[in-house]
Amino acid sequence: MLTVFVGTTIFLFLIDKISAIMNMLQKMAVQAHVQTIYLETILKIIGIAYIAEFGAQISKDAGQGAIASKIELGGKILILAMAIPILTALIETILGLLPMKG
Repeated sequence: MLTVFVGTTIFLFLIDKISAIMNMLQKMAVQAHVQTIYLETILKIIGIAYIAEFGAQISKDAGQGAIASKIELGGKILILAMAIPILTALIETILGLLPMKG
């Protein structure tokens, strides 16, 4: 219980820094003319990674290594599922740059 409390407290202290980073990334995306849907998806992926890591570490601290492994696997699958639209757009862009044969 102490681990959860300390981890949450540290996160709350860092919320201002996280907010500043998110604002900076959003400004950069606007300047680069990147669609905001891609930025939002990337930020969600980063959030999932941090939450999964936090949950896995708490499970490991509680001596539940098997549960920690399942949390990590679940986080990776969620990240992959959320990344599919970005990967699809990237592949389409690359294919659009290649010269057509025929």
